[in-house]
Amino acid sequence: MVTIPAELGRRFTITPGCKLAWAPVVGSTEEIRVRVIPRRGDLARRLRGAGKVYSPERDAVAELVAERLMEG
Repeated sequence: MVTIPAELGRRFTITPGCKLAWAPVVGSTEEIRVRVIPRRGDLARRLRGAGKVYSPERDAVAELVAERLMEG
């Protein structure tokens, strides 16, 4: 169990129960790197609509559904 300073918790959206990945900093005996592992729901929300940047005029999900319906 680790206590995260409130300022860092707010800045990096670290809440109780968040998972953190710990790794040593290469070449250092005094530093570690901590990475917040996002929850699946948070990842999904961030990714929602991300493909529109590459193809704003298409609805890739609708195309996939139509393709699956045609297959069978």
